[in-house]
Parts: sequence; structure tokens; C-alpha cells
Amino acid sequence: MTIKVRLKVMAFLQYFIWGCWLTTLGSYMINTLSFSGADVGWVYSTKGIAAVIMPGLVGILADKWLRANRLYALCHLSCAAALFYAAQVNTPSLMFWAMLINAMAFMPTIALSNTISYYCLEKEGLDTVTHFPPIRVFGTVGFILAMWSVSLLRFELSNIQLYLASACSLLLALYALTLPSIPTARQSQEKSWASRVGLDAFVLFKQPRMAIFFLFAMLLGAVLQITNTFGNPFLHDFARNPAFQDSVIVRYPSMLLSVSQIAEVVFILAIPFFLKRFGIKRVMLISMLAWTLRFGLFAFGDPTPFGFTLLLMSMIVYGCAFDFFNISGSVFVEQEVSPRIRASAQGLFMTMVNGIGAYVGSILSGMVVDYYTVDGLKDWQTIWLIFAAYALLLALIFTFAFRYHHQPEKPPILQNSH
Repeated sequence: MTIKVRLKVMAFLQYFIWGCWLTTLGSYMINTLSFSGADVGWVYSTKGIAAVIMPGLVGILADKWLRANRLYALCHLSCAAALFYAAQVNTPSLMFWAMLINAMAFMPTIALSNTISYYCLEKEGLDTVTHFPPIRVFGTVGFILAMWSVSLLRFELSNIQLYLASACSLLLALYALTLPSIPTARQSQEKSWASRVGLDAFVLFKQPRMAIFFLFAMLLGAVLQITNTFGNPFLHDFARNPAFQDSVIVRYPSMLLSVSQIAEVVFILAIPFFLKRFGIKRVMLISMLAWTLRFGLFAFGDPTPFGFTLLLMSMIVYGCAFDFFNISGSVFVEQEVSPRIRASAQGLFMTMVNGIGAYVGSILSGMVVDYYTVDGLKDWQTIWLIFAAYALLLALIFTFAFRYHHQPEKPPILQNSH
């Protein structure tokens, strides 16, 4: 089995685990466990809390002391235990702590999986810009298949989704031990204490371009959290209208949402072309404009034939919105930093996107949704238009704030700045 095939298996399992529960756990907690909306919000906030703390710390461990593949296996073993326990609890407080432990272990594995892939590809002499996206696309395929499996097997309102995720986490932990070992950075006596504990990754903030990049990573992370948290409840709310109660959207909301991940497959494969042709700045601008369309189309979508077309278009542009920042951003960080802080830098990127950004996004977007909720009815059109305006404002500011000179005749991010 070639290294690319082995990495594809890793990516598939990594995101299959997440797809088992990320978009459906809220429905299980509200409809089966009778949790309140606030309870669900707190449980989902664990992802942001964990991502603020853990990816950077685990990245430091992978850079300095523990081989990345072994640390990756340990994290997923912890996820398996936490998810297994979460499947058995029925109170908000216990669910919060169980999912917090799971998030503390899972969030770092996203960056670690990237680090493992980059190292293995470089070791084989393969260009990461060209070969990483086709590997990462198998993660998206895994997420899609997980969503479809949970929906078609009627596990959306059952704790079986958590048991399934737990079993797959255990499988991936064992599989990770078979991956090539990644050496830690050699430590010389001349290195400072800050370097020894991995704080040297934060030197990236001294570079204006990287500081601005990480700032917008945080702001776009907030956008991603909005759609993860409220996309499914938005579709479920169409059931309040008697004319839409039996629509496909209401019966299988996860199936419709999975079109977003299907679209990712296409856009991931397009990343090498767009990065080399247009550069990271234009690719990120395209992402922000796609987020604007995502929310704008949500604002006017509904289960009618025309409205369904708008919702379907929203799912398709999501693929561009997500991939053209999250995947391209990861590749950009990989190529801009020194190999000795590779894992730390990936962890920092993940912290900004899925940590600070996700936490702030969940809190503020929740306030917006509550503000436009009267007698239990949400003014979804206004809510989505506000989010669309936010994404458009980000694009306008980013145009002038982020300075990056792209040279089309050369791969845009293959030059190491160190």
C-alpha cells in the first residue's frame, strides 16, 4: 500500500468520526434528551474552548518531544473513551464535560493529521500543494458517508451516533500506530527556554503578513461556527409551516447539508490550480465572497421548488467557502514556516480558526439568533442577511489589509520565508 493510499485512509477515518455527530448531536440532545437551546449551545462551545488550548500545546509536543503519529493515536484513544461515555449520559452537565474531553483530544488531531501528511509527502519527494488536496478530499468523503449513514439508519435522534464515532476513533488510534514515525526536532544546548517549549511558533505574529493572516483566520472561524451551529436547526424550523412538514428538507436535513461536503470534493481538487494561478490572497477573497453567498441564499431559501434551488446553491458554494480558506490556509502556513515549528504553526492556525474564532462565533451568533426570536419564532431571513453582511465586510477589509505579492510563473507558496 503506497503512502498516499495510507494517508487517504487516515483522512477518511478522521472526518468520518466527526461526521457521525457534528451536525446531528444537537437534534439528539433537544428531541431525545430534552435539553434546552442554551444547553446545546454550551455543549457545542466545547469545540471552541478546546481548540483555543489544545492544538498549540499538542503541536508543541509533536515538534519537541513525542512523535506525531503516536500522539495522534493517543488523542483518538481518548476520543473513543469520551464518546463512549457521552453516549450513556442524559444530563447537560455530564454531556458538557464528556464532549469537552472529546474536543480536547479531537481538535488537535486535525492539525496533527495535516502534519503527518505533509511530512510523509515530503519524505517521498512529493509536492504538498499538488498532492495534499487529493488526500484531504477523502476526509470530506468520510464526513459525507458518516452523515448519510446516520441519517439513513435513523440514528439522528439516537445515541448510536456517538457509539459509532467511538468505535471509529478506536480503529483510527490503532491504525495511526502503523503510520511512519515522524522524528521530533533535535534540541541543541544553544536554544532558549522559549524555543524548547515551542513558543517560537508565536514569532510568526511579528511578521505583519502572518499576523493579519491569523487574525482573519479567527474571524473566518467565527463564520464557520455559525453555519455548523444553526444550519440544521434552520432547516428543521420549516416543519413549523404545515405546508412543509412532509418535505424532504424537514425529513432529511442532514442529507441536504451533506451536499455542502459533496461540493467540497470538487473544490478541494481545484485548490492547486487556484493557488498557483491566483495566489493565497485572491483564493481567500473568493472564500469570503462564497460565505456571503452561502448566507444570502439561506436567507431566501425554503422547501418550495425555487426556494429549494436556492438552498441547494447555498450548499454548493459552501464547498468553495470552506475549502478555499481552511485547506488553502493550512497549505499556506505549511509553506511559510520553518520545518522545526511545523506542527506548532499548524496548531496555531487551528487554534485561531476552530478555537477563538469558533468560540466567539458561537457566542455572538447565538446572541443574534436570540435577538431575532419572538415567541419561539426565529426571523431566519434577517439573521442570515446579518451574517452575509459580516462576511462581505470581512472581504472588503481583507482586500486592503492583507498584502501578498503573487508571482503566477512560480508556485505561490513554495518559497520558504525562513
